[in-house]
Amino acid sequence: MSTATHYDIIIIGTGSGGGTLAYKLAPSGKKILLLERGGYLPREKDNWSSKTVFLDNKYKAKETWKDKDGGTFHPGIHYNVGGNSKVYGAALLRMRAQDFGEVKHRGGVSPEWPISYDDLEPYYTQAEHLYYVHGTRGEDPTEPKASAPYKYPALTHEPRIQELHNDWQKCGYQPFHLPVGVMLNEEHKEQSACIRCSTCDGFPCLMNAKADSQVVCVDPALQYPNVSMVTSALVTRLETSGSGREITGVVVERNGQQEIYKGNIVVVSAGAINSAALLLKSANEKHPTGLGNSSDMVGRHYMCHNNSAMLAISKRPNPTVFQKTIGLNDFYFSSREWDYPMGHISMIGKSDLDTLRAGAPAFAPDKALDAMAKHSLDFWMTSEDLPDPNNRVLVGKDGGITLAYSENNLEAHQRLAAKLKSMLNHIGCEDRLLPTHLYLGKKIPIAGTAHQCGTVRFGHDPKTSVLDVNCKAHDLDNLYVVDASFFVSSSAVNPSLTIIANALRVGDHLLERLHE
Repeated sequence: MSTATHYDIIIIGTGSGGGTLAYKLAPSGKKILLLERGGYLPREKDNWSSKTVFLDNKYKAKETWKDKDGGTFHPGIHYNVGGNSKVYGAALLRMRAQDFGEVKHRGGVSPEWPISYDDLEPYYTQAEHLYYVHGTRGEDPTEPKASAPYKYPALTHEPRIQELHNDWQKCGYQPFHLPVGVMLNEEHKEQSACIRCSTCDGFPCLMNAKADSQVVCVDPALQYPNVSMVTSALVTRLETSGSGREITGVVVERNGQQEIYKGNIVVVSAGAINSAALLLKSANEKHPTGLGNSSDMVGRHYMCHNNSAMLAISKRPNPTVFQKTIGLNDFYFSSREWDYPMGHISMIGKSDLDTLRAGAPAFAPDKALDAMAKHSLDFWMTSEDLPDPNNRVLVGKDGGITLAYSENNLEAHQRLAAKLKSMLNHIGCEDRLLPTHLYLGKKIPIAGTAHQCGTVRFGHDPKTSVLDVNCKAHDLDNLYVVDASFFVSSSAVNPSLTIIANALRVGDHLLERLHE
């Protein structure tokens, strides 16, 4: 069934890319349709249950993908209005200025981007203001220049985290307040939407006080009469004209029926894995290997970071509620420790009994796990993984997704982990650690797709990239991809703010095009 309405622009996906783009374009008056394969994530008490969220995986997509060896796994994907931003940790950092150039790593070279940091800087500022980012300029030694201060003050450290901050400083390091996107007013708490709870990182926000795409962008965009959204709308393929140069139909499965939507411009914002998969599934006579794939680059160069969660067990209790307020970038680039970049250190949400139970052996007693949770310092480490054409998204004849990924640049990550361990023993924390010096180091496996990027890279040369610098497909005149797919390297910071900033940048380009 083909719908009668013709749209100026159709956006597939409502996460940090698609949702932000819709918000940017909404005031234009152009007829905009958002297609979302999920629905609104329910607001319910279970939003705050670590058992429900992490053990039962209530809000995670119920689908199975394959790895390069044919093994199956359940990806950490969330299909709902707002996409994965509904459960992200809201750490919103800019890529460093040097990340846009060529960076030499022990494991290889991180390539130069086709745009510079200066090209994206104004949009980073807009993104920080739009997504309620709290922070302080001038603390992070790797921080790039900014055209404006943070609009919202940095989140204060709770006492145990302030101690960590002070100890790091005593050792000559330069910790900084982590930029976080929450609607918190610490000065006037009675006016604050955010209550600074312990269930933020990895949880949906029951208060709608986390700066996610649904709350910040999609819902406000839908207030405009020219913007509409269809939920439970799974896009299965994109149809093209006879010449292959234009998308003429967006094929949707909804409520057991097929629907076709038509628009002048189509934007794919389904996330780096699903956006690449949709282009591959849409192969036709003019695009035999997938839409926009004359370069054979669609699906290739998948990146997701080398990420690890690490638990340090301290003798002194850590009663911190909202722990994700501190970061350390002293080893982001080369340092006196090593000639190559290692990465970024920050905190994650505070562990409790249920979150520890999720990763603990079955024989671990609850009493011991509870004691660990009450004494834990919960660290997050990110190191850059490098683009490899063999790390890729593939689609089978049945439409199933295979994520072929081999880890790389691991020495940097291993050194960062070793540095953190040695640091904890030399910053006045020895007497706060259990005698066993217990660490639970956990490298995030292939199912951890939260930092997915790089599968539909942009560039100047159609032979080596899928998109041009405005994120329009080289091979088609009206197809854009606006999510983390366009990345040519992953840097070592969360991709979210760069996705948002780029959506605002592409939005300016589309506004010009729509008014030509």
